[in-house]
Amino acid sequence: MVALSISIAFADGPNLGTPIDPADVAAWDIGVMTDGSGLPAGSGTSAQGERIYAEKCVACHDKDGKNKFGFSPLFGGGKITDISAGMKTIANFWPYSTTLFDFIRRGMPWRQPRSLTDDEVYALTAFILAKNKLIGETDTMNPETLPKVRMPNRGGFIIRFPDRI
Repeated sequence: MVALSISIAFADGPNLGTPIDPADVAAWDIGVMTDGSGLPAGSGTSAQGERIYAEKCVACHDKDGKNKFGFSPLFGGGKITDISAGMKTIANFWPYSTTLFDFIRRGMPWRQPRSLTDDEVYALTAFILAKNKLIGETDTMNPETLPKVRMPNRGGFIIRFPDRI
C-alpha cells in the first residue's frame, strides 16, 4: 500500500516551479556559433573599441594588451612552439573571430560580465582584431563582417568527431 501511494505521488511529479517561457530562455541563450549564427544586431569599429578598452579593460590588461594576471597577451604572439597556455594568443591560436566576440560578451569585463552592450562588444572585437593586424584599422565589425575574418589558425585544429557536425 505504501509503495502504491509513493508511485501515485511521484507519477504527477514534484510539482515544483512553473514551466519556463521560451522568451525567458531566449534572454539567456547568447551563444554564438563559429559561422556567426547567434550574433546580435549591432556594429563597432576599432577606434570605438580603443576608447572602450581604455575605459574598461586596461585595469586587467595593460595598454599593450599584456594581462596583469599571467594569462597570454591580447595582442601579438609568435609561432606556437609548445603547448603552454602562455604561448597561445588570439592571433596565433584562436580559430574563429566569432569566438572572440562570444568570449568578450559572456565574460568581460571580468568583474562585470555581460555589462557591455552588443555595440561595445563589436567595437572591442574590432579593436583587438585590428591590433593583431587581422583586420584593417577602419574595418567595421557586425554580424555580416565578423564571421568573414579569417583567423590564422583556423585550420590548426583536428575535429575529433567530424561526423557529428
